[in-house]
Amino acid sequence: MIDLLVVGGGPAGLATSLYAARAGLEVIVVEKRPGTLDKACGEGMMPHTLAHLDRLGVAVEGRPLRGITYVSGDRRVDAAFRAGSGRGVRRTTLHAAMSDAAREAGVKFESGDVGDVTQDADGVAAGRFRARYLAAADGLHSPIRRGLGLDRPTGGPRRWGIRRHVRVAPWTDSVEVHWAAGAEAYVTPVAADCVGVAVLSSSRGGFDRHLSAFSELRERIDGLEHGPDRAAGPLRQGARSRVAGRVMLVGDAAGYIDALTGEGMGLAFGAAEALVDCVVGGRTADYDRRWRGLTRRYRMLTAGLVAATAHPPVRSRLVPAAAALPRVFSAAVNQLAY
Repeated sequence: MIDLLVVGGGPAGLATSLYAARAGLEVIVVEKRPGTLDKACGEGMMPHTLAHLDRLGVAVEGRPLRGITYVSGDRRVDAAFRAGSGRGVRRTTLHAAMSDAAREAGVKFESGDVGDVTQDADGVAAGRFRARYLAAADGLHSPIRRGLGLDRPTGGPRRWGIRRHVRVAPWTDSVEVHWAAGAEAYVTPVAADCVGVAVLSSSRGGFDRHLSAFSELRERIDGLEHGPDRAAGPLRQGARSRVAGRVMLVGDAAGYIDALTGEGMGLAFGAAEALVDCVVGGRTADYDRRWRGLTRRYRMLTAGLVAATAHPPVRSRLVPAAAALPRVFSAAVNQLAY
């Protein structure tokens, strides 16, 4: 029987496996999808996310990010990161680097679907595997969360995301957030000849339909060579608890509000570190409380922003208000960045 079984080989699962290996645990990652994994993702990493990667010994190439820029028509407002830069990194680049680091750390990988999860006083059984503990990192619509009865119905606006990589030299050194009625477009430089454009919207539909709402951005990228579109949603997912006996939820499986504030990856890595600390200390019941503490600021700010910007008068005034109060905008950005 191994120490920790991680179900899901995305960044959250890989970070959990790396922290576990560093703590001396025997860990296996089970992932049903082959090869390097991609996903609809903004791909902009905050400074605190990079700090986790540094601690884990993961080096990733990308484009330095100076800060965040909000754009609405002819209005722009910038907020620079105060204590270091972020980085725009292709999701596939990040996954490959983390996978290599995990293998070098002694993490074992298996392919397949674990099926139903059962547990007793000594351990957890999932498919052909048995472990003392299980970390469910199986994504936004986590089958393990659902199977354990941890799903919680969510209210509020339903939103979806769709991402496209466009072959063009970056024109910005920040994450550029373009605001329109009912949608935002996040432009992230990820390579010398590529930007990622992720659209978050309260309505479903193809990338080109959403792009039509952003005239300045459409003029820049319309007709340029691009990769395939990737979509995800609905984004808002709830969990009654992050712990069920010896099973713990991490990453998007633990519950998700929205990608509006760009903290998802850093929060997933922080939760992975906390999860492993609880396993090592034999205090897995503490994990839900620690997760809530780690994510409280994100949950309060993001839920408030999503609810507020669902109202057109508030949404239309957001960028003008940020431009009128640049110090407040900068403070908010830097609260999220560290």
